[in-house]
Amino acid sequence: MKRRRALKRLALAALIALAGVGAAQATRIKDIVSTPKMRDNQLVGYGLVVGLQGSGDSLRNAPFTEQSLQSMLDRMGVSVKAGALRTRNVAAVVVTADLPPFANRGSRIDVTVSSMGDAASLMGGTLVLTPLTGADGQTYAVAQGQLIVSGLAAQGQGEQLSQGVPTAARVPGGGAVEREPPGALADGPLALELRNPDFRTATLIADAVNAHTRRAYGKDLARERDHRTVLLTRPPRGTAARFLAEIGDIEVAPDAPARVVVDARTGTIVIGQDVKISTVAVTHGGVTVRVTETPVASQPAPLSKGETVVLPRTQIEAEQSGGQIAILNGATLRTLVRGLNNIGLKPTGIIAILQTLKTAGALQAELVVQ
Repeated sequence: MKRRRALKRLALAALIALAGVGAAQATRIKDIVSTPKMRDNQLVGYGLVVGLQGSGDSLRNAPFTEQSLQSMLDRMGVSVKAGALRTRNVAAVVVTADLPPFANRGSRIDVTVSSMGDAASLMGGTLVLTPLTGADGQTYAVAQGQLIVSGLAAQGQGEQLSQGVPTAARVPGGGAVEREPPGALADGPLALELRNPDFRTATLIADAVNAHTRRAYGKDLARERDHRTVLLTRPPRGTAARFLAEIGDIEVAPDAPARVVVDARTGTIVIGQDVKISTVAVTHGGVTVRVTETPVASQPAPLSKGETVVLPRTQIEAEQSGGQIAILNGATLRTLVRGLNNIGLKPTGIIAILQTLKTAGALQAELVVQ
């Protein structure tokens, strides 16, 4: 019994020491996890925008707009003959929105409106009442209201100006929730999902939550299921919302695998703290090819019937820059960055070296190329 108590004290002392080491990088649990029940639900609908100043769909090129307009007028008791509509003030649009968790009936949400046809602009338009459905086919909200367009388009006989995207708009608060999303916090088990899955982080969260629940409830209420999920047992007293609020402010030092993210389009390179490189020798050089065009005019002889012609004259030069060789020993992130800077490379060269190091097996990290 005494030995078991001594082992528990040593384990507690070790946890305290680890917490002290990672205190500088401690993060609240609420900032690194999410609850499956607290997820947004995507909604989509098809509708019409009216009130445009001649910038709507041409009904001949967009027959679905004409059919939708005829159907809407029929429901309103207006009889329209087929082919009699020639208006340019209407546009067919797709309406999308995100339904937040625990939204009640009558809550307002923002909606996004995007043109489907050949409308030039949605500026000044009004969205007609549009039902928004979820993945299960049920209607959860309806949308209607004045459109706010950030882009603009203007065209004259000799010039055209376009800024932003005038065929996309938003309606702030234009959606009204008519059906509550499925799932409630009071039903079913509780779980925490890591935004950056990692086995070490999952165990740290479970240990930190259990340390709190032992003091508050006298028993462990958390256990890690895998590298993504930490399962929670409901507390014997109090609500689930209060329990999540309590553990959300607990701080842990999250861990993450070594990773290098490269964006070749913008030349952005992000290197994680735990990235290491085996000792290697690296050199990098480039070849520059310069093509110079200096055309010359060839004059015919005097009193001849020849014509003046332009003769091409092309000069091609190839120059190879000598790259210095350097030894990279990435024991730490600072050492790795210093070694890459010593070679004097641009981002494109660093990207090429990182990809080659990964191929050679010297880069001890995951390389993500975007």
